[in-house]
This record gives sequence, C-alpha cells and structure tokens, in this order.
Amino acid sequence: MKKGYIRLLVFEAIIALILFLNSFVWNILSRHFMNIFLLIVLILFRVFFGLEKDRHRYVKDVLMDVFIFLLVSLMLYYLLGIIISFAKVDNYYTFNGIINFIIPTICFIIFKEFLRYNVMNKADGSRLISTISILLFIFIDISTDIYYGQFNSNYNIFIFLALVLLPAISSNLSFSYITKNIGYKPIMLYSLVMSLYVYLLPIIPNPNEYIKSIIDLILPVILCYRLYLFFVKTRDEVVNRDYRKHNYKYTVVFGIIVVILVYFTSGYFKYWAIAVASGSMSPSIDKGDVAIIEKVDNLGKISKGDVLAFTYEKVMIVHRVVNIVKDNNQYYFYTKGDANSDEDKFVVEEDMVVGIVDVRIPVIGYPTVWLNEL
Repeated sequence: MKKGYIRLLVFEAIIALILFLNSFVWNILSRHFMNIFLLIVLILFRVFFGLEKDRHRYVKDVLMDVFIFLLVSLMLYYLLGIIISFAKVDNYYTFNGIINFIIPTICFIIFKEFLRYNVMNKADGSRLISTISILLFIFIDISTDIYYGQFNSNYNIFIFLALVLLPAISSNLSFSYITKNIGYKPIMLYSLVMSLYVYLLPIIPNPNEYIKSIIDLILPVILCYRLYLFFVKTRDEVVNRDYRKHNYKYTVVFGIIVVILVYFTSGYFKYWAIAVASGSMSPSIDKGDVAIIEKVDNLGKISKGDVLAFTYEKVMIVHRVVNIVKDNNQYYFYTKGDANSDEDKFVVEEDMVVGIVDVRIPVIGYPTVWLNEL
C-alpha cells in the first residue's frame, strides 16, 4: 500500500475515533462545535495532504441540471403536501434563527462537502480508501444522532436504522460518487437547498417520519442515477447549446410552479388548500379530503350553514356555522361538525377565522388516512 494511503487511513481513523468518543462518551459536538471540528479537520488536511482544485468539465451544466431536479422534487413534494397536509414554519428570519440554525447548517454542508471532495480525490481510485472514506462521512452525518441509551430496545434500534442510518448510507454513497466524478459544487447546491428550505419557506409539507425517511432515502439515488446518465452522455459528445437552452426553460417553468405552489398552500393568496385530518364533517367532508378555503375579509358575509375554516389551539378546524352572534361590532361564531352530536365547546372569535370552504376534492385526499397511520 502506498505511503500516502497509509497516512490518509491514519488521519481518517483519528477522525472516526473522535466522533465515536463524542457519541458514546463526551457528547459535546453540537452543530456549532461540529462545524469547528470540521474546520480544524480541513486545516489539518491542507497541512498534511494539500487541497485539490475543482477542475471538472461541465460543472455549470450539471449545476443547472441539479437545480432543475431540485425544483421538480420540491414541486412534487408540495403536491404531496396537499394530500399529507402542511405545517407552518417558525420564523427563522431572526438573529437567533440565523445564528443557531441557518448559518450552522450552511457551514456544516460547505465544510463537509469540501472535505469529501478532497478525501475522495486523495483516494485516487483505491476502492479500499474510497469505501473507508464513505463510511467516515456516514459516521459524520449520524454521530450527533447517536447516544448509548437509544440501543436499549429493538424498537429504538429499528428507529435508528430506518430514520437515521439508511438515509445516511444512501445519501453518502450517492454524494461520494457524484463528487468523485463532477466535483463538490453540485452536491453542495443540492444539500444547501434540501436542508435550508425548512427554514426559509413559510410552510412545508408535513409527512410523518417514515415517509420523510423514504424520501431522504430515495431522492439522492435518483439524483445520482440522473447524473450518471449525464456522465455517460458527455463521454463522447460536447454539451450543446440546445441542451443548455432547454435547461434554462425548464428552470423558469418549474421555478414558477414551485413559487405558485408554495404561496397557494401558505395562505398568502385568496384561496388556500388544506388536507382535512378528521371525520367530524362526514359525510359532507370526509377525513382525508382536500378542502379549498376562500379567505373572507368581510365577516358579515358569513352565514348560518356555511362551512367555516378556523384555527383553535394552533389546529386548523373545518366545521359548520350553526349560530352567529354580533356584540359590540364583534362577530362570534358557534360551530358544529356534521358528524358530531354536540356543538363545539368553544366560540370562534374573529381572529380565529380563516375563511369559508367552497370546494372539496375527495379523491386525492383519501391517501392521507393511510399515510398518516403508517
């Protein structure tokens, strides 16, 4: 074995040992300290091995391809959200949100992917070194999610394997292949978008943890296969202008669709789509149906018998208006679910009202029951 390989193996073994001790002994590497640790590792790597420059061909075309892939993925994800419901995102556009969530996420991705690129290039085609390097990056991803107590039952072991380890294996195998063939920039773009949208967008789909795990498991593999086809295509031919033009067109089209979906589902437009998670309005609106809510600016237009959408204890509820009381120019709505025998035990005040349900879409809502009960 080459002397350089041995030095690299020793270097990676020391990193793995530190991460192992952190997971089972120290437990001090939070996201902030993990970023400091990765930065120190990068500095030491530069001292002992030197850093590689990214000189891969067609990087711009691949970046555009990855961006289109991300737009399509987000578009499909938000369409799925109409079925599985959405969740409001806390406001991260604050000093605390930026310092504790956004900046650490950005730093972690940049440091990790730049380190991956250099390590995979120093492996220089060695299968043994490449395999060990991939295992190291899997460990980096899961190290902050490991603690000794979680392995005290078969159920906890299953949760760790299904929700943490398998997605980490899938993403790191795919990312390492792409990094080796086309550089660190495409994966950096993919990881930044997929990690930051939960902080930057006002509303996101709300799948249960198993569905989210499946998405995290499959998506990197699809991206890897797509870029593999790109590699095969460009071995014998130059990327032409028509290809680039199509990519720009797709970017604009899918970008517009994603923006419309995000704003439509976030409630910024006059109409708002939500998935109904209860059967309290059956048979008028069944559990899993998609309700289209029309926002109401003038509450005086709401009549007895209308289906009202309102929030109660941070939960969206769709019930029928059975009585309206006006007192001191304030409206108070008494509501009841069609399937319920009694009226709701609370009164809907003006600031709780979202709008009126005009339309329901039954077919696409049925999967909600199955998905949420997984």
